[in-house]
Amino acid sequence: MLRLAAIAALAVMAAAPASGEIPAPRAAELEHIVIQDCGSCHGLTRKGGLGSPLTPGALSHAEPEGLALIILDGVPETAMPPWRPLLTEEEALWIADYLLKVEP
Repeated sequence: MLRLAAIAALAVMAAAPASGEIPAPRAAELEHIVIQDCGSCHGLTRKGGLGSPLTPGALSHAEPEGLALIILDGVPETAMPPWRPLLTEEEALWIADYLLKVEP
């Protein structure tokens, strides 16, 4: 099981170039957050649900830094919560890069 997790973490790192230095175990945790937590509103396949789609095509107009700010601070008067209490700026930028580059 641990070997499978390590392989998955390496695949994540290869598939989504990260901004800064995010260790492979944390990258795997961040991917899990995207799939489970973001997926609870944006759909498990990130193709939309309560929240808008989070596919590379749907986000093609966005800059990673802008997406990271949305992740960190949320969107007032919507269901998008702020993640700043749980994520660093570097981690939010990693997630933004992941969303822009990795197909669901």
